This record gives sequence, C-alpha cells and structure tokens, in this order.
Amino acid sequence: MNVLIVHAHQEQKSFCSALKDYAVETLTKTGHAVQVSDLYAMNFKAIADENDFLIKADPNYFKYQAEQVNAFTKEAFSADIKTEMEKLLWADVLIFNFPLWWFSVPAILKGWVDRVFAMGFAYGAGKGVYETGVFKGKKGMLCVTTGGPEMAYGENGKNGVMEKILFPINHGMLYFVGMDVLEPFVAYSPARISDEERKNYLNNYTHRLSNLNLEKPISF
Repeated sequence: MNVLIVHAHQEQKSFCSALKDYAVETLTKTGHAVQVSDLYAMNFKAIADENDFLIKADPNYFKYQAEQVNAFTKEAFSADIKTEMEKLLWADVLIFNFPLWWFSVPAILKGWVDRVFAMGFAYGAGKGVYETGVFKGKKGMLCVTTGGPEMAYGENGKNGVMEKILFPINHGMLYFVGMDVLEPFVAYSPARISDEERKNYLNNYTHRLSNLNLEKPISF
C-alpha cells in the first residue's frame, strides 16, 4: 500500500516524532511505500487565503470555497496545495500524526485539511460525501499523543472519552471525504511515563502498523 503520513509536531526529538519515525521504518520494512508531509519542517502555510489560487473566479468578492472549485476546474491551486493533493491521490492510507492540542489538531494540521481537502477536489461541486465520498476505498487513521494521563480520558475522566474528542476529526474530516476510518492509536502522556512504558507504546504501534492491511474500519 501507499501510505501518506501528515506529521504535525515542531520537535524532532519528541515522542510524537518518534511515532512518525517508527511508522516510516515499520511500513517500509513490511513492503509499503511511504511519504511524509512534515508540516513544520516544510513551513507549511496554515492560513487559507487568496494566495492559494493562481487565478480568481471573482476579483471583487472573495469566497474561499467558490475559489477552490474554480481552482480545481482550471488547475489553478498554488504549488504547495497541488503537491499535497498529488500525495493524497497517490495514498491508499492517510495517517494524521499529531499531539492533541485543545481537544483537536494543531493549527498547522487544520490548515492542511482546510487547504488540501478543497471543495471540488475532496467534496462538493457534484461530488458525494461519507459513504459516497471522493476517497472511498482509502483508509484514514489518527496517531495521537496527549499531555494528560489515560485516566483523564475515561468514562469518569474530566477530559471526556477520547472517542468523542476525536469524532470531529474521524467523522468530520476523514469519513466525510469517504475514507474508511481505522481505530486511532493514542499514546497517553508520553512525557510523564517511564522509558519502559514509552517503549511499549512504540512496540504496540509497530505491531498495529505491521497488520494495517488486516484492520477493519470503525463504524459511525
């Protein structure tokens, strides 16, 4: 399979980055092709604005979605967006690798979704969503690190159940464009656990990735 990892962490020595590195190593060893979009290293532009388009449909009134549709029709996206779109078309599996910030993705990753999951390309303008979405047949997965401990995300935890926290990403981003969404991999509070516990997380993630083609999607 072709796997695209979109990585959103500034520090290359972080545990989140270690998960990305282990994913690349494991997937490559098991015969998959891997590309990584390391958003901070790329200095990826998170802001969706008029600079995303080589030409404008309406020079007098800027509506981002309308300009996305126009750019898709006329092949007028900026080079950085076009590059990421080509990676996404190439991929059989999309993995978002990120730390949980304010119960969501970091802004740079949200910006990637805003700009790359463009109307006309990923949905809308006559294209379906969810089970009839553009990327039906592709798989999507989240690899997440948290600051808080696992107990904070349980049924009685103050942060709420992780499944519900990740719902807007799993359902509202990945499934919305038609992907089969796999169970997320969550490493809880890696900065506050032992080396042995971190090693266990890496081993567990390696095992999951080694059997990625056998995983069944979660249901919504």
